[in-house]
Amino acid sequence: MQAKIWGRLTGLVSMMWREVAKFGVVGGVAFIIDSGIYLWMLEGPMHDSEVKAKIVAGIVATMFSWVANRFWTFRHRRQANVVRELVMFLIMNAIGLGIAAACVWITKYWIGLTDTTSLFIAGSVVGLVLGTIFRFFAYRFWVFGAELDEEEAFAHDRELIGVGVETGSNAKLSAPAAPQEAQTESEAAK
Repeated sequence: MQAKIWGRLTGLVSMMWREVAKFGVVGGVAFIIDSGIYLWMLEGPMHDSEVKAKIVAGIVATMFSWVANRFWTFRHRRQANVVRELVMFLIMNAIGLGIAAACVWITKYWIGLTDTTSLFIAGSVVGLVLGTIFRFFAYRFWVFGAELDEEEAFAHDRELIGVGVETGSNAKLSAPAAPQEAQTESEAAK
């Protein structure tokens, strides 16, 4: 059991380290954008509405993040249907933003801490970490994953972590036709 978990973990790391690094850079810049806007709004125009301030800051950071992830981090995984990709990205970010806003809400209304530092830590540290973990896997497998199984280097990604793999006697990884089969079909059409 431990060997299987360790094998999946090392496979996951070796498979994704470059994307994780790029995702981290984009996330770092988005964090600066999000935190800067959030702190400015807490001290200014939305000083009495911390949850709304977090949502506005998150929306601005989300738009930056989509552009940066689309054209840099996952540029080799962009979907042909930009509208579908953007809608999926926005849905996944709404969930991630909900995680961060929920952390602010819990801190303010359940725990009763209302100082700027506590709310910042709740939304921009705890909420951001939890939301980022969710976002990376959501982007990797749902938003920018249209060509995931078509590339030879990534053909067994889902198998490594157990996503999209049937179990039992029907165990089979759904992947596009192999290049030889595709070539044979195109030759047959001639």
